[in-house]
Amino acid sequence: MGRPTQAIIDLQALRNNFEYARSKAPDSNFVAVLKANACGHGLERAGKTLSMMTEAFGVACIEEAIALRRASIQNPILLMEGIFTQDEVKIASENNFWMLVENDFQLNSLISSKLSQPVKVFFGIDTGMHRLGFQTKDFLSKFEILQSSVNVKKPIVISTHFSCADDLDSDFTALQINQFDEYINKNNLTTSSYEQSLSNSAGLLGWPNSRRQWQRPGYMLYGNSPFLQPHEADQRLEPAMDFKSKIISLRNIPAGASVGYGRNWLADRETKIATVTVGYADGYPRNARNGTPILVKGKLCPLVGRVSMDMITIDVTDLNEVSIGDDVLLWGKGLSVNRVAKYCNSIGWELLARVTARVPRHYVDQI
Repeated sequence: MGRPTQAIIDLQALRNNFEYARSKAPDSNFVAVLKANACGHGLERAGKTLSMMTEAFGVACIEEAIALRRASIQNPILLMEGIFTQDEVKIASENNFWMLVENDFQLNSLISSKLSQPVKVFFGIDTGMHRLGFQTKDFLSKFEILQSSVNVKKPIVISTHFSCADDLDSDFTALQINQFDEYINKNNLTTSSYEQSLSNSAGLLGWPNSRRQWQRPGYMLYGNSPFLQPHEADQRLEPAMDFKSKIISLRNIPAGASVGYGRNWLADRETKIATVTVGYADGYPRNARNGTPILVKGKLCPLVGRVSMDMITIDVTDLNEVSIGDDVLLWGKGLSVNRVAKYCNSIGWELLARVTARVPRHYVDQI
């Protein structure tokens, strides 16, 4: 009953993907990253599914962390952008939220607060991303301030973030790792008094010497390879989201006729057009170009015409049989979101994260 556009979330796939991540660094601790509503999969359900498997979770902001606590999830939660106002330090202390500390405001807010219990810290160093993290010339003096503070739970985790680990042909990730290690060794920070965290999904899968005490997988947990190039992960990971809808109308149009707003596609033959109830208000990308692949009855068909708020149109001329009510897969098992994203001048991360609240999530579990 109701509009058929929906996201089917496979919770067992989520578990399997986490187990694959764990297999790459079995002796490490893990921060499972649930930012952006778990990349569109549902923050609370993803958290509950992985809570017994991961040491901690990672989120972008304290609002996401509070939502996990309200769902009775008790794992430590890393605030991956740190705090934005000083009052958040106290909230972090009271709720076992961990903090990224990467600038003077965050550092000073933490050490000057009156807390009931200390806060675990991921201390960010900038090795070339130039987005977050202390520069190497300032790092040691700031680190020593943190190390001496009673508000900081030990051991501190020294962390950095890769700018292009998804590109296996680039040597920049190796340079970042080397810079990190050289600085750690130079300042005698290699003892058991400190821990390290370098790897996101791409680092964990593609750069073995980045695997340290703490791993931070995110995108791979949802079943999609983070790499620009072919990789083992293409076969090992299982898409956890099937973004689906149905055909709601069929018509034949003559050669030369157009479909949709703007007349940006003209039929070059007599064409059977299927209208599907999904659009940019659901998160299907408006900039998807003509030819974007869509799976209808197990066969690929091209998007034709402009994506509108609530509908898209597909050329189904080459299907032997097609009917109103037939299922349509926009991405998921059988059609990678990464493949779709290439037709949208985008990335799979964005497409998953932008699936809107209007789309109901239905959860399936093999347990």
